[in-house]
Amino acid sequence: MPKSEIDRREMLRLAAGTALAAPWLASATSALAAQAPSLDPRLPSGVATEALLEALPGKAPLIKLAYRAPNYESPLSVFKDTITPNDSFFVRYHLSDIPNVNAATWRISIGGEGATTPLDIGFDDLRKNFEPVELVAVCQCSGNRRGLANPHVPGVQWGVGAMGNARWKGARLKDILAKAGLKEETIEIAFDGADGPAVDATPDFVKSLPLWKALDSDTIVAYEMNGEPLPHFNGFPARLIAPGWTATYWMKHLTRIEARTKPLDNFWMKSAYRVPARLFPSTQRFVSQESPANTPITEIMVNSLITSPLSAEAKSGETLTINGIAWDGGFGISSVEISQDGGKSWTSAELGPDLGRYSFRDWQISLGRPPRGKVDILAKASNAIGQSQPMTAIPNPAGYHHNAVARLALTVV
Repeated sequence: MPKSEIDRREMLRLAAGTALAAPWLASATSALAAQAPSLDPRLPSGVATEALLEALPGKAPLIKLAYRAPNYESPLSVFKDTITPNDSFFVRYHLSDIPNVNAATWRISIGGEGATTPLDIGFDDLRKNFEPVELVAVCQCSGNRRGLANPHVPGVQWGVGAMGNARWKGARLKDILAKAGLKEETIEIAFDGADGPAVDATPDFVKSLPLWKALDSDTIVAYEMNGEPLPHFNGFPARLIAPGWTATYWMKHLTRIEARTKPLDNFWMKSAYRVPARLFPSTQRFVSQESPANTPITEIMVNSLITSPLSAEAKSGETLTINGIAWDGGFGISSVEISQDGGKSWTSAELGPDLGRYSFRDWQISLGRPPRGKVDILAKASNAIGQSQPMTAIPNPAGYHHNAVARLALTVV
């Protein structure tokens, strides 16, 4: 029996009421759609046998890469829009016990040894007692495009869709922390969510931010996404938004905020989400978590994606228009350039509206009427501090920060 079928039967069995079943599984069974998605041919061959196009409760069909924990990526077609619809936003969890949170009884506990006045706040407190702010920001998994790594590396074999761009509304984290008061010796702010491990041996997913990032005016606790309450699978009722930084810090279903006077020392900080020191051109440091050998991931690397045409074929005699998006860690996209000769020469694309420095920026270019035959298109984004995409991804053990130039191979017929 194929493993994919075993996984589906196991999901149905668990949803029927076994003790290990997570609450979301029961309602997910009614939404199984088992269609084969369109996948990047550069992904490992095994992905095609496992991946299905399925709809979780409250979601449009997404590309399922794992059930427990649920990991679903957005199809390429979703990114034709600069703002990613809530029902098409990717889903990423490390832990499979995902409770259905009741906003009426939900609380965030703010405390820790670095807090002078610990307190709890509820959903109404968050919405009514703190100044609301809005910003557009990309939420991108650190391992986005891991499946395109060459050679392949372990981990969820994401294609290009472990990301999304949304308009987030919430309260500034620094305003919440001000209510709790911070001691001078505070160096990190840690976060925990309502989701948890299915077995005790699995470490709870707890992450921290350096104090300076936590106090940034753009770091918020969001309760709305694109003008609506957060979807369940994207962190309802409130999640952390650390704009410009990868999604590992964007804690969902937030339940606890802890002011720390010592570095958080757990698996998710000391072992996971780290890259060799000085390998990437990061400018935003997490000094209290650094070591001589490696460093935690911080900001998103400058990147781009070709979003259309979706087909691998184009018709001769017709004008060929290439569309895409570009983004980075918050410095702002300054240009996108297109090459048709392997990177020997580049032509500037036209940038679309600027929705904010953390947002996707759309772009477009007309390539005229290319002759019949093969045409290989490269797209390279640059940001306001002079960083550009590399021609090939920078190898690292976990396949993080895959930001090689975008490529599209077309056949003009």
